Amino acid sequence: MFCRFFPAPAVLFFSLLMYAAPHRPVPVIDCFGDSITAGYGVAPGKSYPDDLQTDLEDHGYRYRVVNSGISGNTTKDGLDRLKDVLALHPAIVIVEFGGNDGLRGIPITDTRRNLDTMVSTLLHAGSKVILAGITLPPNYGPDYVRQFNQTFTLVAAQCHVPLIPNIYLHVYTVPDAIQDDGIHPTAKGAQLVADEFLPLLKPLLHK
Repeated sequence: MFCRFFPAPAVLFFSLLMYAAPHRPVPVIDCFGDSITAGYGVAPGKSYPDDLQTDLEDHGYRYRVVNSGISGNTTKDGLDRLKDVLALHPAIVIVEFGGNDGLRGIPITDTRRNLDTMVSTLLHAGSKVILAGITLPPNYGPDYVRQFNQTFTLVAAQCHVPLIPNIYLHVYTVPDAIQDDGIHPTAKGAQLVADEFLPLLKPLLHK
């Protein structure tokens, strides 16, 4: 017989220890962005943060992915909401802003300053950051599009954070991955966006 019997006081002691042991909180990955993050135009549970949660679980990572995307947000809106993200004390934040700035013709200097402030503030708070870039339609003019694209590269280099220069790079080439508006990903496209983030996330994760 290998079972060991403890007297009642000992059993009570170990039971109390078991219940008193603090539960280790699940670290948060916050997906912070605009309509692409929010999942505009797709069914609930089909945004890229939802897919990312599933992908992480399938790979054995225990993290809670939070969707902090709001449709229509500019980098200024993101800056105004930054305190809500900081309150979650996220281990990692994926910053996905800028598309609405470009579409509205907001000065690129403003976009760069806002992104730089967001990223540097998150890093100072102890979060790791991945920056997600995007591009604009060619009808905005080559000079504006070039400077807009450089924004993400410059901010990532200055803050020393990993960057996806264009999260749609491998989305536009896939049939049925973009909605009819030509801007937002379908559920299929959202999964492709999640796939783009996973390789950059893995070095930052712990099992």
